[in-house]
Amino acid sequence: MATDMKKPGLFSRRVTKGATIGAALLFFILGILFWGGFNTAMEATNTLEFCISCHEMKDNVYQEYKPTIHHSNRSGVRATCSDCHVPKPWIHKMVRKIQASKEVLHKITGLIDTPEKFNEHRLVMAKSVWKTMKATDSRECRNCHNFESMNPAFQKPRARKQHLNAFETGQTCIDCHKGIAHKNVRDQLTDEEIEELEKPNPAFIRKVPQLYLDGLKQVEQKEKEAADKETAEKAKLKEKKKRAKAETQKRIDKAVDDAVDKAVKAALASAAAAAAPVAAAPAVEEAPQAEAAPTEAAAPAAASAGGDIDWSNAPVRDITLFYPGQSSMEWMLTGKDHGGARPFIKLGDRCFTCHDKEADKMGEKIVTGEKLEPEETLIPGKRGSIPVAVQAMHDDENLYMRFEWENSEHTPAPFVDGGKMDPDNPMKLAIMFATDDVKYAAQAGCWGTCHHDLDTMPHNPGEKVTKYITESRSKVEIKGRRGKKRGGWDKRKEDAEIQSEMDQGHFMDLLRYKSGKSESEDGHILADRVMDGGHGSAFNASLDGDTWVVEMKRKLQSDKPGDVSMTLDKIYNFGFAIHDDYTSARFHHVSLGYLLGFDNDSDKVEVNAVKR
Repeated sequence: MATDMKKPGLFSRRVTKGATIGAALLFFILGILFWGGFNTAMEATNTLEFCISCHEMKDNVYQEYKPTIHHSNRSGVRATCSDCHVPKPWIHKMVRKIQASKEVLHKITGLIDTPEKFNEHRLVMAKSVWKTMKATDSRECRNCHNFESMNPAFQKPRARKQHLNAFETGQTCIDCHKGIAHKNVRDQLTDEEIEELEKPNPAFIRKVPQLYLDGLKQVEQKEKEAADKETAEKAKLKEKKKRAKAETQKRIDKAVDDAVDKAVKAALASAAAAAAPVAAAPAVEEAPQAEAAPTEAAAPAAASAGGDIDWSNAPVRDITLFYPGQSSMEWMLTGKDHGGARPFIKLGDRCFTCHDKEADKMGEKIVTGEKLEPEETLIPGKRGSIPVAVQAMHDDENLYMRFEWENSEHTPAPFVDGGKMDPDNPMKLAIMFATDDVKYAAQAGCWGTCHHDLDTMPHNPGEKVTKYITESRSKVEIKGRRGKKRGGWDKRKEDAEIQSEMDQGHFMDLLRYKSGKSESEDGHILADRVMDGGHGSAFNASLDGDTWVVEMKRKLQSDKPGDVSMTLDKIYNFGFAIHDDYTSARFHHVSLGYLLGFDNDSDKVEVNAVKR
């Protein structure tokens, strides 16, 4: 007899290993709920509110983060704690969350529960974060900042250069961008730690994107057009001033001529009246005195510097001199002081490459005491930079250079009696030349003569120390480790060794002009600054209204020690400084290092001396 079999319901059907569809569905739903709850909880711990829920974060790093561009900016895009400190990929995120349990332990144990304790451990925590970011090629930074999408047209020259270095050498974001959201403690690292932490990783080398290369061309062309336009406008303004001055002089000359004519006529009339046979000569109106033509204040001229040159045929290079404060070669070569130390030392970058277009901003920061100038030597109102128009020409025997800049109002130095450091000289101009044989000359120009132990510098030993170059010392203390003073004042080589350096061309040729004495000086710098006459130079200088114009002439060839002999087929390093407003020592304005060529209109030189 057939037995009716009841068919099992859908949820009772078994699918695999005895599990029913209902049970599988239940577990599936529970899994979704668990995963959703877990993920919701995980995301809740990624919010800014959660991160600053404890006072350790809220009272310390959050307060440092709020003023930064990652919290508030023009685009309104905010990067919160998790964007920088929690990876996006799930596996890495879980690892990071597990690691965070150790940080919770530190809170429970009170290791960082006060600002003082937090600051005590800040460097250790920062080094841990930096190490992680370095290992991951700054993965969290690149969630927002993509190397391949960068357009150098919107970057400063320094950023363009360093990003190009990063592509080619394998550097990553955190190598340069520490302390951008929190208090910067990079300067507490040793130079060895900085070198290890920031050295390039070949695995991070990237092909430079075409977008970046195209952007470089665009911005370079745009900057060239802007520079050409500025030069043309300056030329027009100069010509306008010249015409106005000529018209003024013409009116003065006419007034003088008219006065002279009137005086002569009056004198003749008076003489004629005196000779006439009359009883009494009538009184003659006294002839007016001719007014002397007003003259501009001018510095007396030294020996002729070729004042007959037509400079209209020479290209103009605008160079901005900046106030240097207590910066020095040692400061510049120390990584924790100067972020550009590594590319300068390891890659051979020039100071010019990064700083030429931002010299005015650097000068403003220094002259106002924001950096590198102690409060006790601040000069209120002193300008941070001086734009100078530089031109160069040559003939078969001489190099001629012309410098033009605006004079400034007097800003007395409060730490000097009378406010004038050098009362006899309202202005001094110093120019240095060198070949590539001098260490640092090709990268920094005359900056290699500035050291941390010179007069008015932080580590001066209390005695007279003039400018010198590294080749004259057996050692120069760069880092100042273990409390050592930086510089090489006490490591001067023996005279025979210094003479050997001189014979090898290791010196800076120095020319200097003093306006108060109309004095031209010639010398060199090796172990000291020596003004020994050299092969001679000549200057013309004038203060025309509010504009200084200085012309220099020097022989191309010389057989005297301390002189750089120049040939027209080579390129030379030069830099210059202006002591304006009666200043002396380091309270001047200085240039970066520039390259001088002859009839060389390529991009290899910044100043091109053209044939007269």
